[in-house]
Amino acid sequence: MSEAWKSLYPFRGCRLDLGGYAMHYLDEGRGETVLMVHGNPTWSFYFRELVKALRPTHRCVVPDHVGMGLSDRVGEDRYRYTLASRVADLEKLMDRVAPNGPVTLILHDWGGMIGMAWAVRRPERIKAIVAFNTGCFRLPPEKHFPGLLKLLRGSLTGIPIRASAAARRFVLNTCTTRTKLTRETADGYLSVCDGWRESLAVHRFVQDIPLSPLDPAWSVVVETESRLVTLQDVPMLLPWGLKDWVFDESFLKGWASRFPKAEVRRFPDCGHFLLEDAPEEVVPLIRDFVAGRVAA
Repeated sequence: MSEAWKSLYPFRGCRLDLGGYAMHYLDEGRGETVLMVHGNPTWSFYFRELVKALRPTHRCVVPDHVGMGLSDRVGEDRYRYTLASRVADLEKLMDRVAPNGPVTLILHDWGGMIGMAWAVRRPERIKAIVAFNTGCFRLPPEKHFPGLLKLLRGSLTGIPIRASAAARRFVLNTCTTRTKLTRETADGYLSVCDGWRESLAVHRFVQDIPLSPLDPAWSVVVETESRLVTLQDVPMLLPWGLKDWVFDESFLKGWASRFPKAEVRRFPDCGHFLLEDAPEEVVPLIRDFVAGRVAA
């Protein structure tokens, strides 16, 4: 697979030892910390244009979850691919590289759940939050669990997403609706999960979606949801791609109902990868919000 994507990602990464395996992360710029937390099936590559825009004025800390991006691939005999592990990893990273001072969170997909689970444990540190096409609570009552996700979990056919490169490419192609990813950009996402071992974390993220109290992530989600009130007065921006087939408007309403002071920006023709569909609009919007100058 082409490595032309590397020209789109002009960063020198860092590595944090988590006990025999390493988490890769970006640490770019200086100033107040902006923590960007990705979801599935992405990595720090997704935030590349935001990092470029914010690093002149802020310190951008952007981890790749274990088993994803440029972080180590770890067998399940050594690592539990669960939400609790992801939150613990984030906590270790922040305790090591940015233990003090205000933090602005930028969250996408599973990054919303992971980042908010960390945030409710450190509410005094959270200066502002940007969340787009993500969740930090249980599946909204009006939202049906998508059939494609059931398929990708392996719960219908037993054929998981990690068994098929074609399936991974198909899913990636559903993540944008306004624009089509360039070959270099698509390779940036696909090259790091190109194989059975390399895509283990992608599959486990889909399987870890909590649908009942029997699921491992359920208790973390419920605990986090119960403590969101501690962040209710934190400035928040919710830019949202309304053509996302998972995190649709029902999730946006879930955020808005819990954070009524949040500023909502809808992008009716954009999908799950909002930063790929509308970077020319969304990146300046977030940059201005982080700088404290978003107009109503």
